[in-house]
Amino acid sequence: MKMMVRLLLLLALLPLQGFAREIPIQDFFKDPQFTSVALSPDGKHMAVNVPQADRTLLAIVRVADQAIVGKFDYGENRHFRQVFWANNTRLLFFVTFKTGRFDFETARGDLYAANFDGTGRMDIPNGNTYSVVDLTPEDPDTILVERSVETSFLFKLNVNNGRITTVANAPVEQGSFLVDHDRKVRFVAGAMNDGRNVTYRRDGDKWTLVHESERNGATYFPLGFDAQNQRVYMAKGEKGKPETIVLLDVDSRKETPVSSNGTVSPSGYLWSSDEKTLLGVWYEDGVPYWDWIAPEHPETKVYAGLAKAFPGKAVVFQRPSDDGRYLMMRVYSDTQPSEAYLFDRQTGQAQFLTASRDWIKPAEMSPMKPIVVKARDGLELHGYITIPKDSDGKKLPLIINPHGGPHGPRDDWGFNPEVQLFANRGYAVLQINYRGSGGYGNAFEGMGYRKWGTTMQDDLTDSVKWAIAQGIADPNRVCIYGASYGGYAALMSVVREPDLYRCTVGYVGVYDLDAQRDADFMGHESGRNYLKDVYPPTAAERMAQSPAFGVERIKAPILLVHGEKDVRVPIKNMHFLISQLAKVGKKPEDVIVEKKEAHGFRDLQNNVNLYTKMLAFFDKYIGPKAQTAAAQ
Repeated sequence: MKMMVRLLLLLALLPLQGFAREIPIQDFFKDPQFTSVALSPDGKHMAVNVPQADRTLLAIVRVADQAIVGKFDYGENRHFRQVFWANNTRLLFFVTFKTGRFDFETARGDLYAANFDGTGRMDIPNGNTYSVVDLTPEDPDTILVERSVETSFLFKLNVNNGRITTVANAPVEQGSFLVDHDRKVRFVAGAMNDGRNVTYRRDGDKWTLVHESERNGATYFPLGFDAQNQRVYMAKGEKGKPETIVLLDVDSRKETPVSSNGTVSPSGYLWSSDEKTLLGVWYEDGVPYWDWIAPEHPETKVYAGLAKAFPGKAVVFQRPSDDGRYLMMRVYSDTQPSEAYLFDRQTGQAQFLTASRDWIKPAEMSPMKPIVVKARDGLELHGYITIPKDSDGKKLPLIINPHGGPHGPRDDWGFNPEVQLFANRGYAVLQINYRGSGGYGNAFEGMGYRKWGTTMQDDLTDSVKWAIAQGIADPNRVCIYGASYGGYAALMSVVREPDLYRCTVGYVGVYDLDAQRDADFMGHESGRNYLKDVYPPTAAERMAQSPAFGVERIKAPILLVHGEKDVRVPIKNMHFLISQLAKVGKKPEDVIVEKKEAHGFRDLQNNVNLYTKMLAFFDKYIGPKAQTAAAQ
């Protein structure tokens, strides 16, 4: 009888979230109903990107009645991105190639033009090397595009026949041009293949260098001109600090401060419908927000009012109709996937268009809270903690989830299917933007160069200790899981901190730094130079900073996941790690390999199988079952 009483008391003490509705795994990983929406210049049609398993389709929808009037599909592994309306009937779109969930997308001769009803399709020659500079609304048959091949070129492209006319060239290997409102070339900025950042100003027929810095150094990038074409908005990051926005007088060289955050660089900009006034700057510091820098502009007042109409949510505005009447916006939060709305300034009405995941119920999701953690050297680290809904937030099993990349990407606030799945099963999830992450200035990103497995790893350790000190995490129930670089960090963490973690999951991870010499990006000079800058320089250091050469220290059970077709992180990484474990009498508890998958699983059933096994793995070592066993 006493045993039964103890068991009942124990069950009463288990976290309340264990009794919440268990949402099916497939609900988190089903393809969303849209990923982006682009409005036509007259506001009558919208182009909607629709993911479907191994591809992304493009649907053209008439706004008035939501009827589909055009549909495009370029086949397996092809994805529509950067859809532009050249005029009210003619579209341009890039079609990229991607095989794995965590892969970067690559272009393969894939800039196309077509009428929105599917007629008049054409492949733009050398389209994979173009990016759009300006849509030239005064000439609806042409746009300005740029191309970088050892030097940068600016072309005028006829959207009806694909013919190009050279406008300018510049001494930048990966450059981006800026033209003023008269379509006169004024600046070019970008990177050299060796990683240097450069900015040039056009003086007559010559280019004048106005900025140069190393890969992780200062930035000085032109954004756009004011209405008089005399002052240019510049994104300026002194000594690699987070960028601020200044307004530069081209003649006097005088700079006027416009906007700054201090913690993060801007991640978006909102221009007036005539593109002559910068209205707002988007910052993702904790919960994203707009800094309205032209508050008296009539369009700013509308945008600011719409942002306030969705409290607790982020509102991202797309390109409006040319007359400024129709405003397209995407609304989301940490618990709500994206929804698309169209606002009519003339009627003052907002029209709901579509939801990306209408089967997700926000009330069942868990909040994501921004946090600041001090690393052992005093550096401030920013991130997020997701606490399971309805729990008291104390002594929870914790999964720390380092992001991939590592240099450039970051964790941000918003709906994350993977995090929400873990939280639904009762786990707190910790995401930290360790040094080397993007968004916090080039200097912060540069702090991670050559520090893989050392200082970057210490940041993860310090954030876990923070969660324990706050009383959020149970120190005896912490696991680490990550994909790509995150998979590397998950294995390196249990090498460096063998007593901190109860289990680890490496998903398409890097386990031998030198094995990445066979990765797909090594076929490009810029990729080789990137590794030269960010990797430890000597073979001895690379071995010391590779998890595969520290397996004798590992105590935690291991789950490994890989796709056999992975070219971003070749599967030889995993095979080598397993062989190294065998040398010291160890082996992973489980290995999941999918023959048809690449850098991250895309197939829904494969994902259901993967997360079913992953959740069982976590449950065994830090979940309620593990807690019960420990208490008994």
